[in-house]
Amino acid sequence: MTTSRTRKITSFIVMDVLEKAYEMERKGIDIVHLEIGEPDFDMPQCVKTAACKALDDGYTHYTHSLGLLELREAICEHYQQAYGVRVDPGNVIVCSGTSPAIFMLFSALIEAGEEVIISDPHYACYPNFINFVNGVPVTVPVLEEDGFQYRPAAIKEKITEKTKGIFINYPSNPTGNLISEERLRAIAELGPHIISDEIYHGLVYEGKEHSILEFTDRAFVLNGFSKLFAMTGMRLGYVIVPAEFVRPIQKIHQNFFISANAMVQKAGITALKQAGDDTARMKKTYNRRRKYMLARIRALGLGITVEPTGAFYVFANAKHISTDSYALAFDILEKAHVGVAPGIDFGKHGEGYLRFSYATSMENIEKGMDRLEKYFHEKQ
Repeated sequence: MTTSRTRKITSFIVMDVLEKAYEMERKGIDIVHLEIGEPDFDMPQCVKTAACKALDDGYTHYTHSLGLLELREAICEHYQQAYGVRVDPGNVIVCSGTSPAIFMLFSALIEAGEEVIISDPHYACYPNFINFVNGVPVTVPVLEEDGFQYRPAAIKEKITEKTKGIFINYPSNPTGNLISEERLRAIAELGPHIISDEIYHGLVYEGKEHSILEFTDRAFVLNGFSKLFAMTGMRLGYVIVPAEFVRPIQKIHQNFFISANAMVQKAGITALKQAGDDTARMKKTYNRRRKYMLARIRALGLGITVEPTGAFYVFANAKHISTDSYALAFDILEKAHVGVAPGIDFGKHGEGYLRFSYATSMENIEKGMDRLEKYFHEKQ
């Protein structure tokens, strides 16, 4: 029999939707993919060129387990320029994406039975990371009418002597909403370490994102290159950690991962230093798609109380259609041939919602919305 920790892992439902869609495509059915959160853009040419040059220059070996110093310095420079915060390169650990960073972070932070507060809805995989190291995820509902923002008072009610951290993610997956500066400041003052997933920073279309490091140094910051730089397949991320956690997480990295890919780290330096024009063009395109999708989804009769202003998701209320988002998502896939993510994937307070991704072409979005318009018309 497999271990209890593996039996506790839930499936990532959006991947179940995607894999079912792939089965249908193999049968010749045309599917519009609005379920998956992966940029459709190619990564910037300057980054490609840097990656190829790195191979030619012999960057095919292990690097320092913390990552190339030049890359860590570039990350620190980015946080200084974007948020006005000083980060020591020695507090940055570069790894193969943010998922390994989350795994290492919780391995170093949590003893068995200790708690981490997360929002509900939340990114689907967060509870599995916490459960896998025998921690306990404690959920705090976030509400549609609040723009799915945490209420600091609601977090405070859940803090106990076992609380080791408060997990925040903004712009959020699945909602696309931000947390206000006022609420961030209040959350930072609650006491436990803050774990801030900032992977969608840079993809904000109205307002401004703030790093948690502007408000506290008792924080872990997760970030990477997959979303902003369209480098998902390159697998490059990092975590900024308090000084006392550097060596423990470094030892985990040495033992289980050794180092991030050397060639990709060199490409990451170029992404941070030279790809600004490319990311600005991508961001402008995402915003056009966002505005179009918001109008079309509202025309379908789905609820959007507070417009999302970041990432590339719209989290829409479909409770008047069905309170079983899992069944609804698969029915949409079967009948409308459009992939969408069911809200239940993101926690029990996500039930009754559907997540739509605009990380695809306008042509695909238009076609998908046309199909959904017909589907929902027949439903009503």
